[in-house]
Amino acid sequence: MKLNNLKPAAGYKKSHRRVGRGTGSGRGYTSGRGANGQNARSGGKVRPTFEGGQTPLFRRLPKRGFNNKFKKEFNEVNVYQLNKFTADETVTPELLLEKGIIVNLAKHGVKILGKGEVSVALNVKAHAFTASAREKIEAAGGKSEVI
Repeated sequence: MKLNNLKPAAGYKKSHRRVGRGTGSGRGYTSGRGANGQNARSGGKVRPTFEGGQTPLFRRLPKRGFNNKFKKEFNEVNVYQLNKFTADETVTPELLLEKGIIVNLAKHGVKILGKGEVSVALNVKAHAFTASAREKIEAAGGKSEVI
């Protein structure tokens, strides 16, 4: 084995060029940074939204509305989706998750909405109900219970 036969390991990529090692190297003097100015200095960068001193776009645009930090987001389930269960079964959020009706329990709970009809008498336990959903569940002979 000789020095002229050595090769880097498979998959190796050289991460950077050595700069500032004399004018003969091709990357000496200004080290590939151009002449003077902010970007020639160490740490001399501008943030991505900087527009050269012009008023930035996000300050020029009008602001509308607000985000309510106290808003509660529920997993929404319509009453027609409850027809998958058998009669006199107790429907809980965990059971809804198991059947694939809701995706996760990470939100503020489950809310039952009144779209469609329910034909099975069920005992439904959820965090919130609409008035129409409560009526339809009880009309079918079931119970609605707030957790």
